[in-house]
Amino acid sequence: MWILPLVGYLGSIVGFCFLTLAIASGLYYLSELVEEHTVIAKRLLTQLIYGVIVLQIILCVVDRFPFLLGLMVIGSHVVYLGNMRRFPFVRLTDPLFLASCVLVLINHYFCFRHFSTLQQQSYSRMTSMYDQPDVPTFSEIASYFGLCVWLIPFALFVSLSASDNVLPTMGSTDRASTDSNGKNKRQSIIKVVVDSVLDGIAEVTRMFGLKKKDDRF
Repeated sequence: MWILPLVGYLGSIVGFCFLTLAIASGLYYLSELVEEHTVIAKRLLTQLIYGVIVLQIILCVVDRFPFLLGLMVIGSHVVYLGNMRRFPFVRLTDPLFLASCVLVLINHYFCFRHFSTLQQQSYSRMTSMYDQPDVPTFSEIASYFGLCVWLIPFALFVSLSASDNVLPTMGSTDRASTDSNGKNKRQSIIKVVVDSVLDGIAEVTRMFGLKKKDDRF
C-alpha cells in the first residue's frame, strides 16, 4: 500500500492543526472569562493553590512521597501565590513571575526523574516476568503532573494580564489596545500571544501575496 499511508499522514497533520486551533480558541475564551470575572477567578485560583499544597502534604504523609520533592513543590506553589498580590496584572520582568516560570521547569524535571527512578528500581527488583511491578500507573502519574505540577502555572498563564505594550504585535499600531474612553487597556497574556501568532501568519501570507494588506485572520 502506498496511498493509504499518505492519507494517514495527511489526516494526522490536519487533525493536529484542528486540535491546535481548538486549544487556542479555548484558551482565548478562558482569558475572556477571567477578564469579565476577575474577583471570582482570583478567589478560585487562590483556593486551588491551597488545595494543591494540602494534597501534596497528604501525599508526603500517607503515600510516603519524597519529603524534599514535596517541599519543593509546596514552596513553588507559595511562589505562585505571590503572583496573586496584583492579580490579574503582571510585569514580565517581575522577579516572582520569572521565578514561577523557572520553578515550573524545575518541578517538571525532578518529578519526572522521581517517577522514572521509581520505575527503574521496581523493575530491577523483579525476579520473574510474571511479577507485578509496584509502580504508579500512567494515569496516576499523568494525574499528579496535571494537578500538582501543571494546573496552577497553566491557570496563571491564562489568567494573568500583561502590562501595556509588553508584546507588541506586527501591524498592530492601528488597533492599539484601548477602551471606549481612549485609555490603555491591559490584555491577557494568552490573548496577546494568540494575536501575535495570528498577525505573524497574516504577515507571512501577505509577503507571498496570498492576502491583501488590510486582510487579517
